[in-house]
Amino acid sequence: MSDVTKPAWGAVFSMSMGVFGLVGAEFLPASLLTPMAADLGVSEGLAGQAVTATAAVALVTSLLIATATRRVDRRIVLLAFSVLLIASNLAVAFAPNLPVLLVGRVLLGIAIGGFWTMAAATAMRLVPPDLVPRALSIIFSGVSAATVFAAPLGSYVGGLIGWRPVFLLGAVLGLLALAAQAATLPRMAPSGDARLRTLLDVLTQPGVGIGMLAVVLVFTGHFAFFTYIRPFLETVTSVGLDGVSGILLGFGLANFVGTALGGMLLERNMRLTLVAMPLLMALLGLGLASVGGSTAIDAVLVTLWGLAFGAVPVAWSTWITRAVPDEAESAGGLIVAAVQLAIATGAAAGGAIFGVSGVTGVFTMAGAVLLIAVLTILLGVRTRTVETA
Repeated sequence: MSDVTKPAWGAVFSMSMGVFGLVGAEFLPASLLTPMAADLGVSEGLAGQAVTATAAVALVTSLLIATATRRVDRRIVLLAFSVLLIASNLAVAFAPNLPVLLVGRVLLGIAIGGFWTMAAATAMRLVPPDLVPRALSIIFSGVSAATVFAAPLGSYVGGLIGWRPVFLLGAVLGLLALAAQAATLPRMAPSGDARLRTLLDVLTQPGVGIGMLAVVLVFTGHFAFFTYIRPFLETVTSVGLDGVSGILLGFGLANFVGTALGGMLLERNMRLTLVAMPLLMALLGLGLASVGGSTAIDAVLVTLWGLAFGAVPVAWSTWITRAVPDEAESAGGLIVAAVQLAIATGAAAGGAIFGVSGVTGVFTMAGAVLLIAVLTILLGVRTRTVETA
């Protein structure tokens, strides 16, 4: 475990800035896909592979990065991810064709997969053990902020000045994050014995494998819900574009609050937080499937989902720092890989069910998967407490 006695909050906030830049860049193509495709002379479906390329590379990177950089100062590795973020945005902004754009998105995938793999382990080295949940909630607040602002602002600014300048602004954000990290991150010698074999060793430790299964289940349930929230709001709730945007804004703002709330809850009771959040999400999903149709009620339920999910990434990142403190980077890579698998599984399973029973069937499935996740956590996931300094 960490022997840090004085928290380096400046470094923690600089990592949150990096998260905002990374996740914002990841979300941008979704809001700019039409003008990107038109400018590059390709179909929207083909341009959408910019998102696929990033996710696929992030998955592979999450499993390999700890091994590939096991002899390198962690400060240098983290700074390199911010450099890749800048390079990615510049490559996309100036891309003359789709292949060059995809190269830029591959660079972003490396940065995202690598950064998330090391996020929890880095937090352990920046603050005392009892403050790790709070540090992770600050780092993950960058995700919530990007969720709230990146897509709508990207779409709005892109409509004013074009899609390429939006990615140039992304490069500027990356440069600011790099400057902040260079000024605040301490030197961090590599620790642990990160090799490919280590991934298997970590996965077979008592309670870790079942924990990873729980991660896949929780995130699968969430992404099945989130992928099809717009069709639900349009067809069941029967709201227009402004209504969809307003409800999703409420989701994003609540998610931001939930991230901060998750840090506080985890400092008090990790096991309760791990169980309560997916249980609440399950009840909300089943509630939307059974009584959805009222704009006011649906808006409240979706907002509460955002609040509950905000605590989930913080909770599982904190869990891994305590379950495998000596190999937190390798374990973090497994968490990232599990989440990427869940994104693909949730979207694919949701699509199959959507074709058979519509969006209410998707939400029912999501609620059922989340209930199975709750049962898995109760029966098999171990939690450890930390000694406060």
